[in-house]
Amino acid sequence: MSDLILAIDDDETLLSLLAEHLAKAGHRAVTAASGVAGLQAFYEQHPDLVILDVMMPKLDGWAVCERLREISDVPILMLTAKGEERDRLRGFRLGVDDYVVKPFSFAEVVARVGAILARVRRAAPGPHPLPIVRGDVTIDLAERRVARAGQSTHLTPTEFRLLAALAEQPGHTLSPETLLARVWGDEYADDVENVKRYIHYLRQKLETDPDHPQLILTERGFGYYLAE
Repeated sequence: MSDLILAIDDDETLLSLLAEHLAKAGHRAVTAASGVAGLQAFYEQHPDLVILDVMMPKLDGWAVCERLREISDVPILMLTAKGEERDRLRGFRLGVDDYVVKPFSFAEVVARVGAILARVRRAAPGPHPLPIVRGDVTIDLAERRVARAGQSTHLTPTEFRLLAALAEQPGHTLSPETLLARVWGDEYADDVENVKRYIHYLRQKLETDPDHPQLILTERGFGYYLAE
């Protein structure tokens, strides 16, 4: 069965063209012309990936993204006319997987959809790995759940993929370049700031004292590793 893509944008002409290009690439596509309609379509269709425009009336892309992240870790590709770093950072904090800045080519969007879906498949855990316990943190790769002191801790999909990459090899130092390739994909090989940023996010959520981490450790000059 081909992947189902939900595209949410108030530009119906763009939606029609996007659906056409997705179909040519072998995907199934459903569209919604507003944030409210997009959430309803998500509940009904259970898509494998969401393409989401930021600038929509009434319920904008930020609000839709926040709602989706409350209920799902579905991959999200944001369409935005804003290229400022603060907007990208806001999106990444909300759990957006990737950005495309308008105006864009449909070929680029389709390529990024394929890359995101491939990353998600690569990050899927093997058959029933045992939960990893470090102090008061429990990492369950099979169920894609993380708990701290017995309480569930919400991680964005990117945060979880980064933690999973470290948890699969406790005590083994992974370079920023290796983590970029595993978590974000080869096309992000030069963006080491992404790794630093998300290591910071994870420490804020999982460490008792983020300034003196005991779970996610740094091997200075080499990379990061999960405590054994």
